[in-house]
Amino acid sequence: MRKWSRKNSLGGLKLRSEMDGREAAVLRSLVGAVCGLLTERAASGPDDELAALTGMRTGNSTPPTDPQLLRLLPDFHRAEPGSPDADRAGLNNALRSLHEPDIIESKVAAGAVVLRTVPEDGGKVTLSPEQADAWLTALNDVRLALGTVLEIDADTPEELQPGDPRAPHLDVYHWLTWMQDSLLSALAP
Repeated sequence: MRKWSRKNSLGGLKLRSEMDGREAAVLRSLVGAVCGLLTERAASGPDDELAALTGMRTGNSTPPTDPQLLRLLPDFHRAEPGSPDADRAGLNNALRSLHEPDIIESKVAAGAVVLRTVPEDGGKVTLSPEQADAWLTALNDVRLALGTVLEIDADTPEELQPGDPRAPHLDVYHWLTWMQDSLLSALAP
């Protein structure tokens, strides 16, 4: 993939890059997988008669059990253990039920922008600033999900031993990080 560049045109600011077919396939697969996880989560929400009457959507009230989804849809409030408000599960559950459908919808919409703008066989990519924002959201979500699977933390080395089964995936994680950073730099004036 080429570094993102910033071009001003009569139609406004455009961000451009180019990727080969393998890169496009990997990106499309990863974004599609994250969107699939999120869509399944949304579909598993309860049917609420009051929501049907009022038009207010409600979602799951309990946190996801899948570690990737939990990373993408964290609790709204985390109290320090032993603090007076440590037992805020009820508040978190209520907030999750009210806001999770919108959060998932926003994340899936961002992923859909990436899937629409990445040429299936690779090639030139041209984005508006709004599309670039969606890309940044989707890339971040993919990095969070992949980082969870790879158990990436502050102590993870830049390179893993060649025999480590996570090594090729860590390279993909670094590529996504570079792509996100390059796009963010191109967006900055």
